[in-house]
Amino acid sequence: MDHDSISEKVLADIKRGKIASCYLLYGDEEYLISETLKEMIVLILPDGGRDLNLVYMDGDREDVDRLREALLTPPLIPGKKIVVLRDTRLLYSRQSLPDLARKIRENLDHDPLRASRDFMNFLRMAGWKLDDFRDENWKTIGEDQWSRITGGDEPGERDKWLPKIVDICVREGLADKELLDGEEEISKILSSEIPEGHCLIITAGAVDKRKRLFKVMAERGVVLNFNRSKVEEKQKGQMLEAAGDVLRKKGKSMDPEAMIALGRKTGFDLRKSVAELEKLIAYTGERRRIGETDVEDIVGKTKEDSIFELTASLTGKNPGKALLTMKDLLDQGVHSLVILAMIIREMRFLLHAKLLIATGRFSLFDSRMDFSRFQKTILPILKEWSSASGDRLELAGQHPYVIYNAFKFSERFSRDELVRHLESLLDVDLALKTTGQDPRLLMERLIISLCSG
Repeated sequence: MDHDSISEKVLADIKRGKIASCYLLYGDEEYLISETLKEMIVLILPDGGRDLNLVYMDGDREDVDRLREALLTPPLIPGKKIVVLRDTRLLYSRQSLPDLARKIRENLDHDPLRASRDFMNFLRMAGWKLDDFRDENWKTIGEDQWSRITGGDEPGERDKWLPKIVDICVREGLADKELLDGEEEISKILSSEIPEGHCLIITAGAVDKRKRLFKVMAERGVVLNFNRSKVEEKQKGQMLEAAGDVLRKKGKSMDPEAMIALGRKTGFDLRKSVAELEKLIAYTGERRRIGETDVEDIVGKTKEDSIFELTASLTGKNPGKALLTMKDLLDQGVHSLVILAMIIREMRFLLHAKLLIATGRFSLFDSRMDFSRFQKTILPILKEWSSASGDRLELAGQHPYVIYNAFKFSERFSRDELVRHLESLLDVDLALKTTGQDPRLLMERLIISLCSG
């Protein structure tokens, strides 16, 4: 029996009043986990009890003492009580590291804060600290060691995502903390102490089935596995079924060619497909039918393409194109902090290049020179200086074409202008994290300011 049938059976049991003391929902398919969790809560608690007898906790802030208290304290009003622990760390172990690394890569663009929390857990379980990865220290970890821990990152693959996640964690001020040692205590409560009518629902991405808590939950409650299907046809079927449900709820329909085009662009990944479908529904407005042209218009660009266009528009001081590109990124679900991080990185590189040119060591540089000439004349000087001085210049460690563009476009800005821009970027970063202002409006004002000088 597949997990869809098992989920339906569990929900049917709950409707009949057969409610277990605990449920574990785990796996890759976060969308299915989220939807199943919502249905379970609605079935177990009536509308009137959800405000008072439902307790939520997130794994990145889980507190074993608070969890114990929530499980053992009587409900505020008579009836059932649910305690939900989302994305727990209690079931992680070193064996979970490959799954956790994959989740970090998948969530990096569309949910960077979640990816950063997972990365901090990854570091703790692997025995590393964030400082071990700052300032490109991660390059000292051998490819073989890294591949063993992460379950086989392809050669060069970590260069694409590791610097990004480290930068996010540093900017967020995430601290190294000890792992909570609460698994044994929660296992004991579930084994003998949880009051009648109380229900613990735990969700997790990666689990170690050898842990006592997993075994107790499997014995005393219900464990639902939502791992992504490895059979392509089954994965397609799950995506098409979920998309059909979303369309029916919104009163929409979709041409078969459009559905196949959507699946092709998302790899039939369930979560990505549903996210893109929501954008298509918003894009088509009152129109009831979604066609293949709509899919090509909305789902055509990758996030990487759009981010490159944004930074190119900023260095070219083209506010119109920059605003449109930023809108595309936000509409694709890219978090405003990720966009901001890329802009900060670009402005920092421009300032580095500006300061390097001002030293007089690069007198041969001309902003009109082509990339080939730059590689032959300027790049060797930069590499030699960086190596001889012992300074790990961040710009010197980038791809040659990135360095070339930083040198070339730095002449469009004055040094004071770049410093002011970096100060403005830090102000926006703080505002996004602390003020609750509209992120889209803050970013639009920032783009206009950066392009206007």
